Amino acid sequence: MQVTAVAPADSTPEQRIVVHRNVGEGADVPVSVGIPFPPSALRDASLVRILDAKGEEVPAHVQVTLRWYAKDHSIRAVRAQFQARLQGNEATYYFAVGKPRSREAEGWPYEKERVADAQGVKVAAALATLEPSWLCASLIAGPQVPATHDEAYARYVSTQFDWARKLPVDDHTAWLFDRPSTLFKAYVRTGRFDYLQAADQSYHFYMRHMKREGLPISPFCAGGWTYGKEPCDVKYVYIEPSLLALALTGDDSEYDAALIDKMVTLWQHGGWSGTPGPYTNPGERFTERLAGLGLLATVNAYELTGELRYLRDTRERVDWLYEHQRANPDKLGDDGSWRNSWNLHEDDSWQPERDVRGSSPWMSENIIDGLWHAWLVTGDARIPTMITAFGRYMERYGWIDVKAIKSNRDWRNPCSGANGQIAWYWSSSQASFAKLADIEDSDGWYSDSHNVELVMPVAAAYYFETDHAQSAALKRRLDALQSSYSTECAEVSDTTRRFNWNNRGAGVAMWFLQQPPGSGAVSSMAGHAMP
Repeated sequence: MQVTAVAPADSTPEQRIVVHRNVGEGADVPVSVGIPFPPSALRDASLVRILDAKGEEVPAHVQVTLRWYAKDHSIRAVRAQFQARLQGNEATYYFAVGKPRSREAEGWPYEKERVADAQGVKVAAALATLEPSWLCASLIAGPQVPATHDEAYARYVSTQFDWARKLPVDDHTAWLFDRPSTLFKAYVRTGRFDYLQAADQSYHFYMRHMKREGLPISPFCAGGWTYGKEPCDVKYVYIEPSLLALALTGDDSEYDAALIDKMVTLWQHGGWSGTPGPYTNPGERFTERLAGLGLLATVNAYELTGELRYLRDTRERVDWLYEHQRANPDKLGDDGSWRNSWNLHEDDSWQPERDVRGSSPWMSENIIDGLWHAWLVTGDARIPTMITAFGRYMERYGWIDVKAIKSNRDWRNPCSGANGQIAWYWSSSQASFAKLADIEDSDGWYSDSHNVELVMPVAAAYYFETDHAQSAALKRRLDALQSSYSTECAEVSDTTRRFNWNNRGAGVAMWFLQQPPGSGAVSSMAGHAMP
């Protein structure tokens, strides 16, 4: 998005703050704004000032909310609080960095800003947006690039948002794969107020249903999500929304250290899914979704708190995935996937003689997303090779040859065109086409609805892949997947959680595509917080 504002002398157009009325009335409103910073850019919060549109300093309270624990402990985000005067429903301010603040104001608990909206969710009376160029450069959601007006993926997200924006209060599954974080990340790339507004409302609704009392183990499951479900279902437990809400709005009202620890501990015990651990037997139940989301939640807990025990837990989860990928206990070799049992994956009894050893391509995206975030924090040298191994697996075994699909078995939604790509619902280096086709017939029709999120692991592999032939194959796949961004596909709204599964981790693919192939192998972007 193009920045056109004329900034005061001590600021820049990228440092514009636009305060928006969220709920309520009145011209004078208290506002908190989260301002994220890239590593090493800020070390002293007293050097942050708030200016009005004329360049006059406004009394403000500024405090540190996050630090770059995995890098140099510089400031990752601050919360600036000041009194804004709206003209209509908006007002423009700026932040400036470098000179000491000369006009201090008293701060207040974020909770005091919150009032009930039309649906009874307590949200801030005013929300402030920043420019996407600043938000992306801050790395608060990892490396991102601002969406351009002609970007196909941005149009796809916007078209989906038309049906996904309404708060889904009648379908608990609409929150699977983390609706608040998906919306916050859409805001980061665009600066759109409606994305931030929906993210903020969704975050408060989500956190309202966290179980805060009791033990974080089954059957009590403190730290779990209670809305429409038993709290022991850990796949609904996300810590990234609190990290992003704190960084982008300054909101620290919905959690404390005790709740975060219960959420992490619940993941450690697995709720009703059983205690996670290394994959040591082909008869063990494993799902890529739980492995990936559990890793991501643990990484996020460290980023939010700086607690080293969460960093150790992160390393342990990467260890499990590393060993599973390279030395699968089924003794069928290393194919680059996290091969497991189809029967157990689908909650059936294990029948070795009838099992289909393989993996879910689209659920494996959760593992790649978790590994990517773990690499950004730890710099673990194993992770790039794990990501490229999966990219190679997908090229060899993950995608269905569209030329081989017969007319009576065209599993694709026609919205992506005649050459639309489709990954197997269940892929395998071991099973025959016939066996995989039977699964596709029973469970995988229109599994191309997962293409958008699958761009991310392909693009991540492209970023790390140093073999030219493999890079070329990945680039051809990325080019072919562009048809998945059709607005006709985006209009398909039969499954509300699709908005989340498509977009929670997919935005970084736009950044990957701007990097030279293989450049991740020599990148200095990763942290160095190895336990």
